[in-house]
Amino acid sequence: MKLRRRPAFTVFQLLLLLALLAFLAALLLPALLKVRQAAARAQSQNNLKQIALAGFNHLDVIGHFPAGNDANNFSAAAQLLPYIEQDNLFKQIDFSKPSDDKANLQWRGTFVKVFMSPQDPQMGAVDGAAPTNYLFCAGSKYALADNDGIFYQDSKVKITDVSDGTSNTLFCGETLKGDGGTKAKDVKRQHVALDKDALKKLTDDSGVKEWKDDKNVVGDRCSAWIDGRFLQGTFSATRMANDDKPDVSCAGLGGLAGLRSGDVIVNVSMADGSVRTVTVTLKLDTWKNLANRADGNVIDGF
Repeated sequence: MKLRRRPAFTVFQLLLLLALLAFLAALLLPALLKVRQAAARAQSQNNLKQIALAGFNHLDVIGHFPAGNDANNFSAAAQLLPYIEQDNLFKQIDFSKPSDDKANLQWRGTFVKVFMSPQDPQMGAVDGAAPTNYLFCAGSKYALADNDGIFYQDSKVKITDVSDGTSNTLFCGETLKGDGGTKAKDVKRQHVALDKDALKKLTDDSGVKEWKDDKNVVGDRCSAWIDGRFLQGTFSATRMANDDKPDVSCAGLGGLAGLRSGDVIVNVSMADGSVRTVTVTLKLDTWKNLANRADGNVIDGF
């Protein structure tokens, strides 16, 4: 009885096949990455859309947009919970006590999917706190108090207050979260923390020396969605997006900030509920005009 040889690949053929598969994978990988990036961007834009629509639902029910930050440091995001299908969470929060009071610690640490961008792999910077990737625009001035946007300290802006037009006024923007670092390694993840007195003396170069000297550097940006303080739940358009200069927070009362992105674009929502993609090269003056709800200036290059 003769034994039949079963056909099989030679070592050379196997190597050739593996090389071909590797080549095909190399061709497909960039395309797959682009698809994933596009899907993540679309999801983030959808989050911004939901947040903007929630703001309008709040406007319809209460009569004004929520405050960017209130007396107990609650954010606009916290006030919008009932309008993003988080009414149960909203009812658990004790708004009569500070947002970081022990009575609110459990809710402070509750992750809300709508507040998280899939474009940012960083999960959080502070233990026990649930972060956000979306900051509400206070305006074009340094201080949260009496700013000229929609979401500033104790604000109660009505639609009639937005005289520049809702399509020309910033509502909310996507940004990268802090990574908890205390060294000046990445201007997109860390910023400079100064005391409240520094707010009165801010200039465009504030924070630059501290960053260079590796002093007063923190990485707690956007560490808690429930917190409305500066660079936690609010920002002012006082830096360009992805600016080389560090952002600055003056005890959470205001400072210098720009949206931070891992790309050449950032996602923003406008006060008419629309979501737009903006290049990080947009001029600072244009950012300020967009942030101001009633300056009467013509928006250039947007």
